[in-house]
Amino acid sequence: MLGFKTDNFIETTGKITAVTECPKEADENQQYDVEFTYTANGKEYESIFPNMEGSYTVGDNITIYYDPADPEKITNSKIGFLPLIIIVAGAAAIVFGIYKTTTAFKKSRKLDSEIPGGAYASDAEFEGLKTAPGTNEYYCKFDGQTFKPGYIIEDRDRKVLFEGKMTKQALVGARTFEFNNHITGSVKEHQVGHTTTQNYNDEFFSATSWFKFDGENIWNLLHSRGIRIKTNMRSKFPNLVYEVSKDGNPFTVIETSGKYVHEDEAAEHKINIPVGRYYYRFWTQSSDMESLFLTIFAISETEQTVVE
Repeated sequence: MLGFKTDNFIETTGKITAVTECPKEADENQQYDVEFTYTANGKEYESIFPNMEGSYTVGDNITIYYDPADPEKITNSKIGFLPLIIIVAGAAAIVFGIYKTTTAFKKSRKLDSEIPGGAYASDAEFEGLKTAPGTNEYYCKFDGQTFKPGYIIEDRDRKVLFEGKMTKQALVGARTFEFNNHITGSVKEHQVGHTTTQNYNDEFFSATSWFKFDGENIWNLLHSRGIRIKTNMRSKFPNLVYEVSKDGNPFTVIETSGKYVHEDEAAEHKINIPVGRYYYRFWTQSSDMESLFLTIFAISETEQTVVE
């Protein structure tokens, strides 16, 4: 970019000697190859500006900028400090990327040391969890057909085990959700904020999303419960597989699906609106239905699809 730095170029006037139409498509503006002569340092030069848009006539003057150290090096506009600005901005972006990567790494290491059991459970520890003795399969869906829209967890017999229904909508501020654990009979009210998403760069950085749950960042809350979430790299997008560890041990495997498992049953059981973009199936040996529900709730309400 420094090679295009032209703030020291000298302005002069050239004389147009020929104008040639360039080939073009039907929806393109007409461009021209403009030939001209100009004088620099007492010597006359001939040159051409290709693919120029506008109106040009042989004999008219044209403004030219040339390099005093090399008069044959010309341009029709001065760029000035733009290349340097681009270089500085690029360097700043690289530094910011290194900072964000380092921060994320430090955060991950910190969580590894703070959560009981350490880091994520290994892929090998998740192998066979679906079919292991004592593992149960559950389904999560979005129920938007009632006055209290929200999420429902069912077992294979369609028995509702856990519900998180919105009882108060708020365009600004927290929404009120009622969490109903049908296994224990517990009913709790929670304040759920709207999702905030931050995009660093569409090419290099993932979007991160979060929301406040009873005033606390949802990911911090899950971490405080010993939960770590990792998108399995063997997932086939958009059907993602989440391996969830709790206290360093396998907690649940969550799979996304575009079709609800009971969708082919009677019409009254059909659900037309998925959780976010997906339905969820998950396998676990845990009875901590509240933490299981909160994990899926966090994934569903955000756009976080990498590592937490």
